[in-house]
Amino acid sequence: MAEAPVREAALDALLRIEKNQAYSNLLLDEVLKKHKLSDRDSGLLTQIVYGTLQHQRLLENTLAAYSNRPPEKLSAWMRQLLLLSLFQLKFLDRVPDHAVVNEAVNIAAKRGHKGISGMVNGILRSVIRKGFAPIETADPLQKTAIETSHPDWMINRWTRQYGAETAAEIATHNNTPPVTSIRVNTALATPEAVRFALEEDGLSIAASPLFPYALRVSGGNAAVTEAFKKGWFSIQDEGSMASVQALNPEKGDIVLDACAAPGGKACMIAERLENTGRVTARDLHAHKVKLIESQAFRLQLTNLSAETGDARTMAEKAIYDKILVDAPCSGLGVIRRKPDMKWTKQEADIERLSGLQKDILDKAWHALKPGGRLVYSTCTIDEAENEAQLLSFLDRHDDAEPDNTMKARLPGLIQQQMDKEHALQLIPGKLGTDGFFICSITKMNRQER
Repeated sequence: MAEAPVREAALDALLRIEKNQAYSNLLLDEVLKKHKLSDRDSGLLTQIVYGTLQHQRLLENTLAAYSNRPPEKLSAWMRQLLLLSLFQLKFLDRVPDHAVVNEAVNIAAKRGHKGISGMVNGILRSVIRKGFAPIETADPLQKTAIETSHPDWMINRWTRQYGAETAAEIATHNNTPPVTSIRVNTALATPEAVRFALEEDGLSIAASPLFPYALRVSGGNAAVTEAFKKGWFSIQDEGSMASVQALNPEKGDIVLDACAAPGGKACMIAERLENTGRVTARDLHAHKVKLIESQAFRLQLTNLSAETGDARTMAEKAIYDKILVDAPCSGLGVIRRKPDMKWTKQEADIERLSGLQKDILDKAWHALKPGGRLVYSTCTIDEAENEAQLLSFLDRHDDAEPDNTMKARLPGLIQQQMDKEHALQLIPGKLGTDGFFICSITKMNRQER
């Protein structure tokens, strides 16, 4: 029976994520390859690992109530084994309770001794008998944080910025499966052809409500299909697509993607240029530049060049028609895809990243031609990295002006989320997208000021 290897692999993944502070999505791919599980068991493994990370604090609340020792005082493997077992008991109907307990006890016996396996058995059977522990706090924000398994600081910060109701909605959405969307490379295929090919491979396909060149995919891995290998499409969130839509590259444009890895936006820009003009895709890390180059080759793009470089030290002077700065950020808009970020990010990271974003923006601005357009985007929902960053930039540059034509370039459903003509904050889950901030700035001739 495959259930034991699945749980052992899940435990392995959770321990490595905790120890190495590794992104769950990247490490999970490694674990899946290592254990060579069937598609069915790979799906169960993914569900257990992501689910345990997503609901970690809620699970720890019950573990603390039934264990003689606080969760943080347990050995790492024992704590993670109990948490993944509690996740199955609470959230998975497909596995009988007795099977969850038996597998956990067997794994505990292998890794520990009889006393430890007995403790695991006792805790899990007590939970089955008595139920999950209530949340005992009088603080409504802390209750939301425990219920949705987020750090207090995130809920408090989002409540200050968006209000308690929206903060709770964001946190709840973060524990739901993300939408997988794809961008069709219309130079090589039509959306209809891609849809037909993927449905032939057994995937479920729906039209995007936002973009005519996008589709939403479920029921399989689109990245292993022949259509993907032939360059017919790329996997990209629709919020990410919106940043290129806001930039609106046109034939013949010379464009810079200043922080380009893994290359989805740079390749989309090159596709929109229909192999005219030039796209420079720059990233700090050489191995990520190779990823961009491989994507461009797969998509048959001849107008994209990828290079290693630090966006904070770029030397160009006013040579680009359009620049995209998709800046390094806290990533708080993509927690659904990387639930471990809830436990690895710190509030201090936001201040540090805000300084980095400022430096990149200022350098990029010098490389933009007068009359050109710069789009600044992040995959976070924090005001310090988004709206405050935009306002600070406009204060520093007297030749910068909000681009009030941006709203008209975006689809109607997105326009409905905008309270400004030049800036957009996408909230996770609202339109099926990740959380993205996008704003557009025009560079004026100084005599026009």
